[in-house]
Amino acid sequence: MNAYAAMKQYQSVNVNVQVSEADPHRLIQMLMEGGLQRLAQARGAMQHGNMPLKGELIGKTVGIIGGLRAALDHDKGGEVAANLERLYDFMTRRLSEANLRNDPAMLDEVSGLLREVKEGWDGIRQS
Repeated sequence: MNAYAAMKQYQSVNVNVQVSEADPHRLIQMLMEGGLQRLAQARGAMQHGNMPLKGELIGKTVGIIGGLRAALDHDKGGEVAANLERLYDFMTRRLSEANLRNDPAMLDEVSGLLREVKEGWDGIRQS
């Protein structure tokens, strides 16, 4: 096993342990962190001309945003949940455009939006 494969295996085990021990609030944080990481990686792949990796990472980010969207509780969340639903839909559309146009600015835009949502989510725990 090469060093890269070993590192990937370690990361996989580490994430699985974190997920199994996390409460629902932490799971949402982990999704957001994962989305931000994938966006940064996609930006790097885009800048280095690695289009297959860029597409894969953007696809993973779209999946993560889909997970965040699926976790919304419209009964308890009311208007906030509805606004997040629209924001997640916008992010997904922008990521599709960024992938088609190879536009890192669009990735940065989605990263900024996701970071803002994450900061708000992080603040809930501190309240």
